[in-house]
Amino acid sequence: MHLTGSITALATPFTASGEIDFPAWQRLLDQQIAGGTRGVVVAGSTGEAATLSDQEFGLLLRAAVQHVAGRMQILAGTGQSSTAKTIAQTQLASAAGADAALVVTPPYVRPTPAGLIAHYTAVAEQGGLPVVLYNVPGRTGCDMQPETVAELCKHPGIIGIKEARGDEERWSALYPLASANFSLLSGDDPTFVRALRGGASGVISVASNVVPRVFSKLCALLASGSGDAAVALDARLAPLYDFLGVESNPIPVKAVLQRLGIGTQLRLPLQVLSPRYAGQADEMAALCRQIEAELS
Repeated sequence: MHLTGSITALATPFTASGEIDFPAWQRLLDQQIAGGTRGVVVAGSTGEAATLSDQEFGLLLRAAVQHVAGRMQILAGTGQSSTAKTIAQTQLASAAGADAALVVTPPYVRPTPAGLIAHYTAVAEQGGLPVVLYNVPGRTGCDMQPETVAELCKHPGIIGIKEARGDEERWSALYPLASANFSLLSGDDPTFVRALRGGASGVISVASNVVPRVFSKLCALLASGSGDAAVALDARLAPLYDFLGVESNPIPVKAVLQRLGIGTQLRLPLQVLSPRYAGQADEMAALCRQIEAELS
């Protein structure tokens, strides 16, 4: 399994009463398929995984697997603070039919490099799914160093990394680790074009929830060597990237999705977008409609 191209970290739609909105979930999946997305992450941080019960986690995954029916790869967000809980969650994802597990560094506990190696090795060997490492120190308090990744990428059950740090020094250390068996995936939308030009094979994106065609086009341009065209197209998304950071993810992207016809409530402790950003959300929805229509 080699991960490439545009992969979307899907938001989870909820109804006004707080239940999973399965009709909206299917519409969101259909938009991703129509947009050319290669894969989706179900129940990641953008999907408010921390608010889902184990039963909801399984229902959400099974609904995605059934609806997608092999048209995209499905990655399940299974990372927990405990290794035992991560293995159990990965086994749940395997039983639900996921293709791979996206496993964040254990939040809050800040393991040592040796602890990370032991953690991911155990998950890869006992979880029942190929594992994609996920490094996002701003959320977890744990920054997995390239030297640790270099050890982990030797394991046949570990097939890639989502690296959310966008600095070039970090990527320069990761580029040599790319292979047919280990995918480098950017987890930072504003810098992903640079990462793919440097040697990454794909992106796991928040923004592609609302501009799936654009991200698929960007990845196609980069794969074909049309880097300058990709940079020009990507520059049009700069206001969207800025907006998606005005409040905690996924608050802004859900506000745009709502304006695009997929009503998406949030679960506490997250709340809806602050009123002072409503005008910007309207503008971003209009931008998304325009640029997506140009590529349809």
